[in-house]
Amino acid sequence: MRRTGTNLPKVGQYNRAVVLDQIQHADGISRVEIAELTGLTPQAVSGIVRRLIDEGIVREDGSGLSNGGKPRTRLRINAGAGLAVGVHFDPAGLSCVVVDLLGRPLATAQRPTPAGADPARITAAVAGLVDEVLPAAGVRRGQVLGLGVAAPGPIDQPLGDLVAPPQLTSWGRVPLKEMLAGATGLPVTIDNDGTAAAIGERWAGVGRGVANFAYFFFGSGIGGGLILGHQVHRGGSMNAAEFGHTSVRPDGPLCYCGNPGCLESLISPAALTADVRRRLFAGADSRLAASFRDDPATVDYDALRLAAAAGDPLAAEVVDTAAGWLATAVVNVANIVDVDLVVLGGHGIRHIGERFRSAVGRALATRTLARRIHTVRVELSPLGADAAVVGAAALVLYAAYSPQVSELLSLPRRAATSG
Repeated sequence: MRRTGTNLPKVGQYNRAVVLDQIQHADGISRVEIAELTGLTPQAVSGIVRRLIDEGIVREDGSGLSNGGKPRTRLRINAGAGLAVGVHFDPAGLSCVVVDLLGRPLATAQRPTPAGADPARITAAVAGLVDEVLPAAGVRRGQVLGLGVAAPGPIDQPLGDLVAPPQLTSWGRVPLKEMLAGATGLPVTIDNDGTAAAIGERWAGVGRGVANFAYFFFGSGIGGGLILGHQVHRGGSMNAAEFGHTSVRPDGPLCYCGNPGCLESLISPAALTADVRRRLFAGADSRLAASFRDDPATVDYDALRLAAAAGDPLAAEVVDTAAGWLATAVVNVANIVDVDLVVLGGHGIRHIGERFRSAVGRALATRTLARRIHTVRVELSPLGADAAVVGAAALVLYAAYSPQVSELLSLPRRAATSG
């Protein structure tokens, strides 16, 4: 992986982040290797590393082989030097985690989303989860860099307001960032759940070191995130990558966003559950039929997924049809932004992820325009159902430690020097 630094003045923080990025992504790396990968001078790298060691963020950990001469000292992240709390707010549930600087969970907690999802009750529930998870992790509030929140969009990023989330019909403009900061006493970073999951994947998952990848997030709805050129792509309103609202079936059902045949309207948990219940009502043969006759409510999304995983023909057909619609959306994204990797994650594909991955893999291998030039990989997120909540915590770490080109471009251009 090559991340290019710069030797311009007044970009010390950026160069520091570039160096830290290399150390965080490597399982041990030398100063010489960092200089080769970043383009920074060896002197600049040595100075940055010395300061990172003094701050306790980086540690020296043994020596590696060299091409003659003195063995090169390996550098690694001191995982306990940076701690963050993450919260995933989904209409179906709340989850909370404390992670270290490598994105490893130290303690987690979950609870159902309060009935009615009133903003004040959500705020109180989140504060309660933070109060629960910090002592469970053995962490004092003062040790935490901040609270990251993954929430349904759209989000007014400069203000941290949720603005009329479609799945929360009673919400208008809610200053959730401000409310949570007041309730928890922590600095708050907020983003939509798909982008948060993508950042978590870049920080601690299969997206580590990948320059260009698309993340498809499966929760109560379908979201997404884009990493392009190692940077989060946010777009003009900072709400990019709403993959769930790409139209893949022009004659499909009308989505709540106003467009026909959106991916979310076809493959969300609610859509798939409704589909299997319609087929059962029409007399389809399935191991779910008896349960449906006794109580239709028992045939929920969990029952559908477990039946599909067990090979039930009806459940498998419903899931495979959904995987086909997903594959069309993924091919469209791959053709438009030319990514190297597609990641599928979130609690919504538990038990059925491999069916989705297989369908998407076949489509990427046979339907993308550049398929004879390069292969787009598709992977299931190793973070699994925790993708969004770990991603929420990673929002804090990413903002604090990852190189942000936007900050670099805002600095004045001067003559070259070392970092």
